[in-house]
Amino acid sequence: MSQNLITVSDLKEMMDKHEDFILLDVREENERDIAKINYNCRHIPMEDVTTRYEELQKDKNIVIYCHSGVRSFQVCRLLEMYGFARVRSLVGGIDAWAQEIDPTIKRY
Repeated sequence: MSQNLITVSDLKEMMDKHEDFILLDVREENERDIAKINYNCRHIPMEDVTTRYEELQKDKNIVIYCHSGVRSFQVCRLLEMYGFARVRSLVGGIDAWAQEIDPTIKRY
């Protein structure tokens, strides 16, 4: 698996170990109203990342998620262009999280 990707089980392990990282949700607000991962999460919609990326810390591990993993991977690549070296995209997004980790999360 690419070093830019992380599985839901690996993310769950990071959470369980209370690792120091930023969980970044790049979905739209209406998607967050439907479902979200219950963790200390930052929200910057994908369309706002180019103007708000400086809100993030370059020296932290950042795990990015969206609905299925497409937008998060694009944001991961974008942040790398801005000099972020420790960014990873959640494979399958919140949909995979709902299927494999937390079935109480509403799928959409």
